[in-house]
Amino acid sequence: MKIVQNTSNFSDKEKTYVTIGTFDGVHFGHQKIIEKLIDEAKKANKKSVVLTFFPHPRMVLQKDVTLELINTIEERATLLEKTGLDYLIIHPFSKEFSRMTALEFVRDILVNQLNISKLIIGYDHHFGKNREGNITQLTEYSHLYDFKVEEIPAQDIDDVSVSSTKIRRALASGNLKTANNYLGYNFMLHGNVVNGKKLGGSIGYPTANIDVKESYKLIPKTGVYVVKSTIDKKIVFGMMNIGNRPTVNGNHQTIEVHFFDFNQNLYDQNLTIELIYFLRDEEKFDSVEILIQQLKKDEETARNYIKNHC
Repeated sequence: MKIVQNTSNFSDKEKTYVTIGTFDGVHFGHQKIIEKLIDEAKKANKKSVVLTFFPHPRMVLQKDVTLELINTIEERATLLEKTGLDYLIIHPFSKEFSRMTALEFVRDILVNQLNISKLIIGYDHHFGKNREGNITQLTEYSHLYDFKVEEIPAQDIDDVSVSSTKIRRALASGNLKTANNYLGYNFMLHGNVVNGKKLGGSIGYPTANIDVKESYKLIPKTGVYVVKSTIDKKIVFGMMNIGNRPTVNGNHQTIEVHFFDFNQNLYDQNLTIELIYFLRDEEKFDSVEILIQQLKKDEETARNYIKNHC
């Protein structure tokens, strides 16, 4: 899969089959649509293209600081690459771009830049300035510019929407099993390892502090999780705490991972942490000694889970 930043940089002269969307989560519902796109494109000997926009339109048009996405744009690209797609085009979304009319979008982007042969689009999809474009206009433009339009059935689109909502709710409530089942893979957090207060090391549980820089990335419910990561091409398991560390008077949320049977400096490394099991809610303990006892219990439970399920 080739990643193209901005439709103007797309240079393949072959005809394309295109679908448009956010595809946040790249979950089973999304995969069904993308598999359809790829399958039809291959049968017609055309290139398969997903056109997505970043930043998310709500970030630009509504300044939505509450927006939480399942994937960062980088994670989404990594997941889409596994589908066998030919091209992922990430077009910058701006206020200027939002003022492009439906006709301009079809003519200038889809036809002139992407050389479209077929558009596979979601049920009740709207696009262009003030969301004026719809399936009726698309059908008219398709006759004018000689491309096909296929509308994905309402049921399939509803399934995608419901799945995304259920994933977000499940992550917010600590129901990681449900979230991962809908995703078809383990939910992940991605970030740099930064310096912390080194309190974990002082109590026998050194941690890697993960800095997730994307403010729009959904952070799951506070609590303790069983996790895994790939470090130097080796899978390493551990347990992670998301929370404010109330026992030691923490005053802001941190994401800290203690890796099992691992002793290596990880500062400044970029890690992907996969969440595989929710252990327990975050608690405030009466003393650091009681916290250490709980951490030992957490480790035992986590190791047993890994032994039996991983």
